[in-house]
Amino acid sequence: MGDIMRFLSPNLIKVNMQAESRDEAVRELAELLFQERVLKDKERYIQDVLEREAQVSTDLENGVALPHGKSETVLRPAVAIGTSARGIRFSGEGTSSRVIFLIAMPDQADDTHITLLSGITSRLLDNACLERIKGAAEPEEILAALTEEKAGAARGGTGKFLIGVTGCTVGVAHTYLAAKALEKAARELGAEIKVETNGSIGTENVPTREEIERAEGIIIASDKETDMERFRGKRVVNTNVKEGIDHPEELIRMVLDGKAPLYGKGQAEPAKERRSPAAEKGTAQAASGGKMLYKALMNGVSFMIPFVVIGGLLIAISLAVGGEPTPQGLVIPEGSFWNQISAVGSAGFTMMIPILAGYIAYAIGDRAALAPGMIGGWIANNGSFYGADAGTGFIGAIAAGLLVGYFVRWMKQFNWPEVIRPLVPIMIIPITGSLFIAFIFIFIIGAPIASLMTALYSMLESMSAGSMILLGIVIGLMQGFDMGGPFGKVAFMFSVGLIAEGQPQFMGAQAMAIPVAPLGMALATFLDKKHQLFLPEETANGKAALAMGLVGISEGAIPFAAGDPLAVIPANMIGSAVACTMAFLFGITDSVAHGGPIVLILGAVNKPLMGLICMAAGTVVTAMVCMTLKRLKLKNSR
Repeated sequence: MGDIMRFLSPNLIKVNMQAESRDEAVRELAELLFQERVLKDKERYIQDVLEREAQVSTDLENGVALPHGKSETVLRPAVAIGTSARGIRFSGEGTSSRVIFLIAMPDQADDTHITLLSGITSRLLDNACLERIKGAAEPEEILAALTEEKAGAARGGTGKFLIGVTGCTVGVAHTYLAAKALEKAARELGAEIKVETNGSIGTENVPTREEIERAEGIIIASDKETDMERFRGKRVVNTNVKEGIDHPEELIRMVLDGKAPLYGKGQAEPAKERRSPAAEKGTAQAASGGKMLYKALMNGVSFMIPFVVIGGLLIAISLAVGGEPTPQGLVIPEGSFWNQISAVGSAGFTMMIPILAGYIAYAIGDRAALAPGMIGGWIANNGSFYGADAGTGFIGAIAAGLLVGYFVRWMKQFNWPEVIRPLVPIMIIPITGSLFIAFIFIFIIGAPIASLMTALYSMLESMSAGSMILLGIVIGLMQGFDMGGPFGKVAFMFSVGLIAEGQPQFMGAQAMAIPVAPLGMALATFLDKKHQLFLPEETANGKAALAMGLVGISEGAIPFAAGDPLAVIPANMIGSAVACTMAFLFGITDSVAHGGPIVLILGAVNKPLMGLICMAAGTVVTAMVCMTLKRLKLKNSR
């Protein structure tokens, strides 16, 4: 009890809350935490919690809600508890919540904190304890209900052994509550279960190969990616973490009654659609195509970010320190030390597109999709495969990853003969998937792409004698659309070609637009003080995007665009068009084939001050548009 009381206090309990909505409830309980000096910034913590709530509602079917979020504004772990006689709706569906546990957990919470917290929340699975909390008139009654130990009753043993896997996106409350629910339900059904938890402190209680072989079946109640290949040939129920909390007995019975599908026997997926009737209603949104696409995109982006940072920063440093302006652009002398450093950075940049495609495919089709996804990304980014001067960039990588992922997912549903089944995931599917995506790009997508690039170049040539404002808008939109991809490269090659013809104003205009996307994202992450609009890794990547933008590397914005294309790409296009058009109007010229603030320092631009104003204007517009679109998206998700 003493350990648990480190989290609880009568001052952190509110009986008969006044709140009538989810947001009001979070605010009312956050005020208790703030008054007890658990939080150093109440508003930021509230935003962190509501951002987590917007992803997946934390209400449970037993009338409990567990809003929570790890936040750097939390000084120490604590739980604020509130009860509501009329109930508070935390989502559009489901029952009203009469008991609300608002969990405050520091970013760097240790194992002991997480373990103790799971012990507190597990008491909510005890119906008698929950009823005492709902009927409590004083905070002390709630404390007593949570701290009194209850012995769990068990039925006669069946001798059946099961394995569970739980995990939620934050890894604080639901991960361990689902584990406790499965353990409790298994005990009541007379079965033994070992539950692997994928929480914020890492993966714990991982089953051995021998235990997997002995298990009657597997219950996966997780919102995280799970290594499925180890469960091949076993009966598997695959659902989300809330189902593990709300219907653990039903999930276990599906395995014990032999109703769970076999993984890898007739189908490679345990078919998330094949759930219990109760699970069907509760998880329709979680299993939607939109959520799978978002999860796959973010998986690819998370693996791509280190390559972008390594490649971009090394190239940026090399150009800034060792670069020399020439008519062909900013060039690092051959054989120099900085040339070698730049080559290492180029390797990182070369690999980032295949990595993006590969891990998007992996999120959809598991391990068998990884290699063909990366190969597809490489082909997509290398126009020589299909006769184009430039590859399709990150947009082609996303397409390749999705195509491969769903193709592999489809192939794994075949009822492969027993004799070749061991070769399916390591040879047959990877080879077939690689040939599939190569055929798609080389013979179907490639020719139209090459023709489109040629048509775009001809269009720019025909427009060059017309309105500079219109041309500025078009070049800016092309540059901002794919950040170093084929559209931007077409505009770049067009501008570079005109330098030799004595018309450096075209390069001058594009040079002002080149850094707008990464600088705009860097500014947006800086202005997002409450961390409401960007993920933590995106906020960190904003600093790298700033460095890349300063030396004219537009690819620094790609992770942002890949993670949220509907908000980021339009913002980049509008801001880039503003900078490019202003540069044409101001008569800015650039004598080297490069862009960004660095060309102002090198003296390649005729009007450096005006150039800086153009870049700054485009950057501010990009940041404002992006933040506005993200706020609208966040508002609509609530």
